[in-house]
Amino acid sequence: QVALVESGGGLVQAGGSLRLSCLVSGRSSSSFAMGWFRQTPGQERAFVAAIGRRGSPTIYSPDSVKGRFIISRDNAVNAVYLQMNSLKPEDTGVYYCTMSTTFGAREPEYWGQGTQVTVSS
Repeated sequence: QVALVESGGGLVQAGGSLRLSCLVSGRSSSSFAMGWFRQTPGQERAFVAAIGRRGSPTIYSPDSVKGRFIISRDNAVNAVYLQMNSLKPEDTGVYYCTMSTTFGAREPEYWGQGTQVTVSS
């Protein structure tokens, strides 16, 4: 059974950084594109970033995270990461790791349970 487990969320002040991690078990993640979504308060879950099977390409959305968030992966340990810098209160939300057969999929096949990120002003 495939499982995605996120970690690294927490409370941080505006301007700070967090690094989210996601470990995959049950399948080799190297066969899949990986991604991150987030659900901010009052909003639907939305795409944040994706990375191809071998570490490229990468894409980000919305524009407000470009240049601040960096997605990366380590296929040797079945992991994907999201480095978040210069965090803003509007980045607050639950962040989900995803795994999909299609790069940049808006409806990935596999989802983690999510990790809470709270950015205080």
